[in-house]
Amino acid sequence: MRQSMTGFASKQGSGHGFDWGLEMRGVNGKGLDLRLRLPDWIDGLEQEVRKRITAKLSRGNIQVSLRLTAGGEEGGLRLDQTQMQAVLTAMSEIETEAMNQGLSLAPSTSAEIVALRGVLTSDAGEIDQNALRATILSDFDAALSDFIEMRVSEGGKLGEILTRQLAEIESLVTESEDLANQRAPQQAERLRTQLARVLENAEGVDETRLAQELAVLAVKADVTEEIDRLRAHISAARELLETKGSIGRKFDFLMQEFNREANTLCSKSGDAELTRVGLSLKTLIDQMREQVQNVE
Repeated sequence: MRQSMTGFASKQGSGHGFDWGLEMRGVNGKGLDLRLRLPDWIDGLEQEVRKRITAKLSRGNIQVSLRLTAGGEEGGLRLDQTQMQAVLTAMSEIETEAMNQGLSLAPSTSAEIVALRGVLTSDAGEIDQNALRATILSDFDAALSDFIEMRVSEGGKLGEILTRQLAEIESLVTESEDLANQRAPQQAERLRTQLARVLENAEGVDETRLAQELAVLAVKADVTEEIDRLRAHISAARELLETKGSIGRKFDFLMQEFNREANTLCSKSGDAELTRVGLSLKTLIDQMREQVQNVE
């Protein structure tokens, strides 16, 4: 099941005296980078959210935020003025010290402050954290499912784009091979001319060294290996697209190999038309690599 690393999901919920809004966003990343903004006073919530994400996803920069406010019929919630003043005093001291050191801090919102442990209390007694956590996690599971569904949908679209680009690359490789075959007589004549020039000045030259130089000239004119490797890379890329699980890193490495062969093809072309096709190939490979960056 191929996935993109781009996704979004949101969920609204309420219960146990609270209303909440849950959002989950994802963009591409080299590994799995989780940035969670959750109330730290709900014991075990962050650990459980991390556990559930890592069980389902392997790559991407993922942000999860939970906005929690007092509400519902169970009410009975109030601010602990003493704790709130202590928090505000600590924040003021931190901001003052930051200014003294030339640092600028982002302003805190009331929602962030009220989410801190002890700022919000219940007149009706101790909040049942286990029940609250379980209800929030149930909504989170639903949001995670929607998030993955979107990634899979985006992954399908990426797969279609990459399949089409591979077909275009294959077409350019075939054109390169045709042009290389067409120029073969001219290349052979050029090599014979170079050989004659060398032989005219070969008196006293070491035969082994001469053979090596001639071999170098022949290799520099031959793009057969580059074309063969490009075809092999095309086959490998198509196999990856059919592979289950995370393929992004392997695909990115393969695109580097594509680019290496295209560069060599251009440097060895010795022909304006073949160079033109080689440059078109490089452009298409760069475009394809941009798409690959989003594959999990």
